[in-house]
Amino acid sequence: MNSLALKTFLAIAETGSLVNASERLFVSQSTVTSRLQALEQDIGQPLFNRKKSGVTLTAAGIKFKRYAGAMLDLWHQAKQETSLPAGVTSWCNIGCHHDLWSGTGRTLSNNLHQQYPDIALSFVPGHHDQLTQWMSTGVIDAALSYRPFSQQHQTIHKLFTEQLILVAKKPNNPMRSDPHYIYFDAGQDFGRKHAAEYYDAGIAKVSFSSANWALDYLQDHGGSAYLPEHLVQPLLAQKKLFLVEGAPLFSRNAFLVTNDLVSEDWGWLDSLPDLIRPTVSFT
Repeated sequence: MNSLALKTFLAIAETGSLVNASERLFVSQSTVTSRLQALEQDIGQPLFNRKKSGVTLTAAGIKFKRYAGAMLDLWHQAKQETSLPAGVTSWCNIGCHHDLWSGTGRTLSNNLHQQYPDIALSFVPGHHDQLTQWMSTGVIDAALSYRPFSQQHQTIHKLFTEQLILVAKKPNNPMRSDPHYIYFDAGQDFGRKHAAEYYDAGIAKVSFSSANWALDYLQDHGGSAYLPEHLVQPLLAQKKLFLVEGAPLFSRNAFLVTNDLVSEDWGWLDSLPDLIRPTVSFT
């Protein structure tokens, strides 16, 4: 098995056709067919059901697809880390939840680049389930996340606690019974506390799992939403958004999860609070 076989398998799975896969990979259909046959021989199972209309994954193919992408990512990572350019002593792959990039992730990347120029950095966006999987398979070395996940040889570093406040597009917006309320899914803990506090409220018609998306929608369509204080503070100062007085406050924690097998030589971990401090306050 080699990287070309993995690329070919994924191309077939994504396009649903050997012909389309050959066009994507700029190789002949016979080359795609031979690569697939060799891969299926290595696996010992057929990976696709062949039909006139195209191909579909078999049960074995569905299972293999979960690992093919990870193996290909690891192959690329291995190539990068074993062929570091001059002046670079180590490589650090960090996964980052979308909502943590604009503040913490961006600041961390800038400070690491400036203060540790011998480190080659790679930042990858992902949601919590992706970050967990990538950490377990070694695709990433660390993860910026709101949901800590503890696996073998991993350490959880608490970064900060951020406040979630209720803001609205117009002043004097009602705290309850807002028909244009936007629900931002800030995690299970927030969901439980929110449901307990607003037990008499109906279900929001619009919801987002990204704070940035929820904020964009709020600015475009109006209404109200619970959002991270640091994200909306500039808009509050400009009176483009308004704090809903008397509304309950919620909070959520942010973490950096590191792979102990890789991070034992990361001297910058001791300076982690300073590396992210410009955008947040610690508790």
